[in-house]
Formats: sequence, structure tokens, C-alpha cells
Amino acid sequence: QVQLVESGGGLVQPGGSLRLSCAASRSIFATNAMGWYRQAPGKRRELVAVINSEGNTNYADSVKGRFTIARDNAENTVYLQTDRLKPEDTAAYYCWVYSSGVSYWGQGTQVTVSS
Repeated sequence: QVQLVESGGGLVQPGGSLRLSCAASRSIFATNAMGWYRQAPGKRRELVAVINSEGNTNYADSVKGRFTIARDNAENTVYLQTDRLKPEDTAAYYCWVYSSGVSYWGQGTQVTVSS
């Protein structure tokens, strides 16, 4: 069964914004870390942003100052606010949750930045 449900992707113009959401199943009790990866065709999957259980965050250099990761522990949800989007941000974005030594992955949500 799907344990991570993503939403929020879409087509946006350069300079625009999207808010990605990922809701983890309640059966995932301890979300030690939550984050977002992205993968464009022909490229490696790369870490975009991660947030740990203490709320500490890290970002890829390419998105620093433009993207913001946050989590809502009550809803077991992680968000990625993407601002000032660039064409090079175009990729499938995957939610990732690390819990008790196990990695979980979302199905991916497509972000396309184009005029």
C-alpha cells in the first residue's frame, strides 16, 4: 500500500511558485527525517531539501534562498515551498521519509517550469 501521498506539482512559469505536500501514513510512527528529492530525465536523483526530527534543515545549493522545507508533525506531513522557480527546477519530485532505519518513497509529482 502507498504510505506517502504527494501532491502539488504542476506547470508553472519561470519565477512562479508551487507548494508540494507529502502526507505519510499514520502507521509510520517515527519520522526521523523527511525530505524531497528530484530527478530529471537522464540525470541522477538528487537531494533537494531535508528536515530532521529536531527541525533542522539542509538544502541543495541550487535551491537555497528559493525553496523552504517544513513539517507538520500533527498531520505527519512534509511540505516544500518552491519560489522563484527556474526552468532547471523541472523534474519529478519525490518525497522521502526515513523512519526506524527504513526509507519510504512517494510516487513522485511532476514540476515543470516553462513559459
